[in-house]
Amino acid sequence: VQLQASGGGLVQAGGSLRLSCAASGRTFSRYAMGWFRQAPGKEREFVVSISRGGGSTGYADSVKGRFTISRDNAKNTVYLQMNSLKPEDTAVYYCAAGSSWFNRSPKEYDYWGQGTQVTVSS
Repeated sequence: VQLQASGGGLVQAGGSLRLSCAASGRTFSRYAMGWFRQAPGKEREFVVSISRGGGSTGYADSVKGRFTISRDNAKNTVYLQMNSLKPEDTAVYYCAAGSSWFNRSPKEYDYWGQGTQVTVSS
C-alpha cells in the first residue's frame, strides 16, 4: 500500500489542523493505521492509531483530548483532527500502515507516507 499525507501547515497556538492520509490499492481496510511525528533532533514518536474497522483507537498522553483519529475505508483515507495545538506539537507528521492498532513502535509499521510539516507558532 502507498500512503500520501497532506494537510500540514503553519498555525498559531490554540488553532486547528486536519491531516489526511490517502492510501492506494484495495487493501486499505486490512491495515491498522497510525500517525507518528518527528521533531528536529528527536526520535520519531507515536501519536495515535486506529484499528482496521475504526472501532478502536489509541492516543499518546500528550495529545489525548486534543487530537482525534478517524478513517473512511470507502475513501481509503485516514484523518487526524488536531485541535488546541501547542508549539510542542511542531513536527513532521507521518501516517503509517501496520498489522495492529495496539502497536506504538515505528518498527511495527510496514508502510509509511512521506510526511507533512506541522508548525505551531507561539
